[in-house]
Amino acid sequence: MNGLPPVFLGAPIAHRALHDMGDGRPENSRAAIVAAMEYGYGIEIDLQLSADGQAMVFHDYDLKRLTGQKGPVRTRQAAALAAITLTGGDEGIPTLAEVLALVRGRVPVLIELKDQHGQMGKTDGVLEAAVARDLAGYTGPAAVMSFNPEMVAGMADLAPDVPRGLVTCAYPARDWLLLRPAVRARLRGIPDYDRTGACFISHQASDLGSARVAELKRAGATVLCWTIRSAEAEAKARKIADNVTFEGYLADIPS
Repeated sequence: MNGLPPVFLGAPIAHRALHDMGDGRPENSRAAIVAAMEYGYGIEIDLQLSADGQAMVFHDYDLKRLTGQKGPVRTRQAAALAAITLTGGDEGIPTLAEVLALVRGRVPVLIELKDQHGQMGKTDGVLEAAVARDLAGYTGPAAVMSFNPEMVAGMADLAPDVPRGLVTCAYPARDWLLLRPAVRARLRGIPDYDRTGACFISHQASDLGSARVAELKRAGATVLCWTIRSAEAEAKARKIADNVTFEGYLADIPS
């Protein structure tokens, strides 16, 4: 695997695509993806798993916040999820395959695999296999990442040529109430970077000044960050980060 392609370091990356509920563009929707492409931004999307093993472009584990329906995404078939209208829009939940067919390589796609088992440990590999299957033959710029290093390691085996990285942060207890303290403490040090064959991290913007981020950057890691919500915050983050993932404003695209 080579490093993260330079195209990921050009235009800022729209977090969950260029979503705007007021304009009928929910998170991770086709409308938000089309809007991001029209502006020329890169796209970050999230993946959950359907009951029949399809990679679904959706952020939350549960349907409630983004659709008004109750229950985990993983308990519904892909066809049923496609029929659930996203709140604030007029479309259902797309599959990764549908999104890749929509993008067709026009902008870079940064794909986050959501941990499916709750403690950032070993997985059953079903989501990873679905992602590898969907990416097989895709010729546009794409990269995968996860908070769960075991999922990133799985992608190394299943899709070794797809650039991969770790989503990282300081793991404050208030934000990770369900994660065991020992797991939080371990992941805070980003110990799995080399083992997973990662070539980048996407780190929480408020913690970009950490010594471990600086150490990884000195060693050649590309540093992305999440989530930037203003031009002022972007300017601060770019003192360390090679690119930003943003939402809630229109980031400038370097000329």
